[in-house]
Amino acid sequence: MVKLAAKCIMAGDATVGKSTLAQMFRSDGAHFQKNYTLTTGVDLLVKSLAVPDTNDSVELFIFDSAGKELFSEMLEKLWEHPNLLCLVFDVTNEQSFSNCAKWLERIRSQLQGTCLPGVLVGNKTDLAGRRVVEESRAREWAGSHSLEYFETSAKEMENFEAPFRCLAKLFYQLYRERVELFQSLV
Repeated sequence: MVKLAAKCIMAGDATVGKSTLAQMFRSDGAHFQKNYTLTTGVDLLVKSLAVPDTNDSVELFIFDSAGKELFSEMLEKLWEHPNLLCLVFDVTNEQSFSNCAKWLERIRSQLQGTCLPGVLVGNKTDLAGRRVVEESRAREWAGSHSLEYFETSAKEMENFEAPFRCLAKLFYQLYRERVELFQSLV
């Protein structure tokens, strides 16, 4: 039995629902944050996930990052050496989607050429009447940046676990590839 630990950076503009998604995931859907609280710096949440069809698990250390520029200098120190990325935008807010490129660039600049597996999450799908970012466009953007794409509604408890399960699976696959590489060298 292998227990892996992965540092996951959660990034995106303020008010897109990063903290709510993270809290919902950690509490298995039991805790929906009804009142908005601005994240200052980073909140750390930890949850372990079993890897399907194995006895192994991945413990995700989720660094829920502030979405305001005010905290950007502090974030870069806290973002050092990430293993995974969860980039979140609000499907009713065009600017939050456009800013994903900026967030992605800032996080990848920490890596110096290393591949960073990750997901793009379109949140607040329960607000369908106010939607401005179409799924096909977001999916295409995610694919062009080597990210998996998910849509969620933390408020309606729809699909909120899927991005994190995918991240754990991506990290586990990366681990298996490295084990196989090392074994081939012996």
